[in-house]
Order: sequence, then structure tokens, then C-alpha cells
Amino acid sequence: MDLSVELIHATVQLEQPLGDGTRTVGTGFLITSAGPDGAPRTVLVTANHVLAKMPGAEARIGYRIANPDGSWSYSPQTVRIRDAGGGKLWTAHPSRDVAAISITAPEPFAKAAIPLSWLAEDDTFKTNQVGAGDEMMALGFPRGLAANQAGFPILRAGRVASFPVAPAKVFPTFLLDFSVFPGNSGGPVFMSQAARRRLGASEATEVQFIAGLLTQQVELNSERLEIGIVTHAKFIRETIALIDNPAAPVTQARTEVFAGAKAASAEEAVARD
Repeated sequence: MDLSVELIHATVQLEQPLGDGTRTVGTGFLITSAGPDGAPRTVLVTANHVLAKMPGAEARIGYRIANPDGSWSYSPQTVRIRDAGGGKLWTAHPSRDVAAISITAPEPFAKAAIPLSWLAEDDTFKTNQVGAGDEMMALGFPRGLAANQAGFPILRAGRVASFPVAPAKVFPTFLLDFSVFPGNSGGPVFMSQAARRRLGASEATEVQFIAGLLTQQVELNSERLEIGIVTHAKFIRETIALIDNPAAPVTQARTEVFAGAKAASAEEAVARD
């Protein structure tokens, strides 16, 4: 299993035209989890602010269709995100910038959705001795730009730029050293190392997991510092659980304070069509 390729297929562009030649753009990815009846369902995960900044009732999900000749076609479809009264239809985490909504996806995308078990758990970082300086990758659509006309996401890489990075209850986010642009918000951040030797281990092991999702960037005096803020996967798990049970337990994490800098949304601007 190559997590990079699996996540590329599961990551989609989210957009909503604003009627003035511009569009709000973000990134989301698909998770498969069991519904209340135990049957598998497809859940779209993104940053809460991506959907909150879309005033219309429908958003577009950038699906891609494989053609018989080996080519791909970009085939966006709409998903309803607000009811007739303008109320949100998605579930938001009460304290973190995470949103999830159950959707009906085309069959190829339903099959491409990432299993919930691939999301990092409380002890994943500690077990795999993940910390400052380790490389992680991120998928997204910076300023609405895709890797090609088929609409595949752009893969970027950066190193964990903060310490400590766990546990999530104490450090609900961590920093990643890479350039962040509007449109990146909501994209998955993950580790995919075919061989990694842990301290004291006799053999190298494969380490692949989704660490979280990109939610913000760090700015100082209106200047981007090219540092992304990643929200731990623990809060994605909790948000998905809240879809079925609004009373499901959630982590009361601390609020981070960035001295001299601000945590700015990675989706504050709009991109032109």
C-alpha cells in the first residue's frame, strides 16, 4: 500500500462559485466509516472554515473519472451543505477547525475513500517516535490550482517544525515547514515512510498514517512565514463520531498562543474562475 497514491485518489477540491467571477476554494478528503446500521458510508472531511465561508446551499466536489483510454476527466458534482433555511448540514468539532459530512459519492470514489483506521490515534506519534524534523506530506489545491486538467491534488512535503507534537490533548496542533496558500485548507497531512527504524528496534518498519489536516498558516506583520498549522487526526475521529452521536465525547484541548504572530486561515482569499 502506497499511502501517497491512495490519498491522492481520495483527495478532492471543494469550491463554491460566488456569482461575481470568483469562487471559494478548499480541499477535502474522503473517509469510509461504519454508519449507525454498521454499513460502510463515505464521509467528506475538511476544515470547518472551508464550508462555513461558503454562503450557498451547494458546494462542488471535484471528482475525477477514469476513461477507457487511460486518460482522466474532471467531473465535479454538487453536494448540499445547507438546508432551506441556510442551516449547516455538516458536523463541526466544537473546539477545533474540523468538519465532516456524509455524502453519496460515485462508486469509484466510494471505493477510494480512506479507511478510518488509517487516521492516527492517541499513541501513534509516540509509538513511531515521530517528532521535530520528521518529514510529512500534504495534499491540496493552492489557490485552486490542480496538478493537471484531471483535477488531481498537488503533493507537497515539509518537516515537522514544532516540539513537542503530542499528546493531542495538550498539543492539538503542530507546525509543518512548507508554503501554505488559500485553497490548501482541509487537505490531509500524512507520513509515508517505507522503512523507519525506531530507537531500540532491531528492524526497520513501514510507517504510514494520516497525521491530521491542514487548517491554518502562521503570519507575522501580514507576512506569511511559510509554516502550516496541522490539526491532529484525533479530532477528525471525534468529528466523525459526532455525526451519529452529538453527545459523543470530545477532547477539551488547550488553545494555542503564537507569540508575536497570528494563526491565519489558509482559505481567506477567493480564486478567480
